[in-house]
Amino acid sequence: MKIAINARMLTQRKPGGIARYAQETLKRITERHREHDFLFIVDRPFPKRNAYPENVTVVRTFPSFHWLLWYPWFELAVPRILKNFKPDLFLSPDGYCCLSTTVPTVAVIHDLNFHHNPGDMPVLISRYYNHFFPRFAKKAKTIATVSEYSKSDIVNLYGEQSGKIKVTYCGAGEDFCPLPEDEIRKVREEITGGAPYFLSVGALHPRKNLARLIEAFEKFKRETTDRTKLVLVGPLLFKTGDVFKTWQRISHKKDVIFPGTVSDAQLKRIYGGARAFVFVSYFEGFGMPALESMGCEVPVVAADRTSLPEVCGDAALLVDPFSVDAIAEAMKSICFDESLRKNLVEKGRTRKKIFNWDKTAELLWEAVERSLP
Repeated sequence: MKIAINARMLTQRKPGGIARYAQETLKRITERHREHDFLFIVDRPFPKRNAYPENVTVVRTFPSFHWLLWYPWFELAVPRILKNFKPDLFLSPDGYCCLSTTVPTVAVIHDLNFHHNPGDMPVLISRYYNHFFPRFAKKAKTIATVSEYSKSDIVNLYGEQSGKIKVTYCGAGEDFCPLPEDEIRKVREEITGGAPYFLSVGALHPRKNLARLIEAFEKFKRETTDRTKLVLVGPLLFKTGDVFKTWQRISHKKDVIFPGTVSDAQLKRIYGGARAFVFVSYFEGFGMPALESMGCEVPVVAADRTSLPEVCGDAALLVDPFSVDAIAEAMKSICFDESLRKNLVEKGRTRKKIFNWDKTAELLWEAVERSLP
């Protein structure tokens, strides 16, 4: 069998949940199914080619990093490659499809935030998503997604049949693990000058709700005078104005730290050094950072919306992401209630075991098999 894959996420310079999903699943699928031939279609140099087995061939076409290039990439370049390769199936881990090809397609649609919150992104990108993703969903022979919440959303908004959609929960690597006390001290010294810190991880983007998180942190500082700081790890994405306006006007701005994008190795250390992880995004298709924190035995505060209650279960302190007061109260509880912290850490250990990348890859492969001619 020959499978062509939209592998452009493997060459992304800015890490993110969709890229991590593609990396973790494609690595396992190509390794476990060496009897099949895989064609990775990329849009930039692919230095990690050696991480994949010999049954993977890589073909590179022009870049697709700008939204104006998405349509010609998927409707001109990719169909030409598919015509030459003659695959049995096309797999697209970021949800985009080739509308002009007859090759059966599996599309992984992670979430529909762009439908619910179109103002969260630039106008033309929002219009592109809302115009094409319903068509991508209809085009796909099978849709994979990452939570029951997202599955229900696709059914309700796009009218797709439930049986067409396969839930392939994300995971968290085993290398997200607790740090020894001496290493925690080192990490805190490097990041905050030795102070404990609340952590949030994700691209700086409206749906991550960072402006309210910063306001809640300011309220926490004023009411407790505690030395804990706030560390916001992630790349700038778009529409970050409210985040920095909020940061500029608070009185404890020196206690809010923006490390930007960090390496995977450093990210795991930063997770492990946190006093608590605060993840109050108001829209998530899955919410991988919550699991990663649980793996590091760091207690979690999470929003009570979209997929996060499904993913976190009772292993997180759930709060209304639109209430600054509720977020601040959760910060105080998780900071000063040792019994609560221990309880959440223990439940987090158990919760994380439910989700792993091996299982994700198996589920995605089931979606591939059910889509074959």
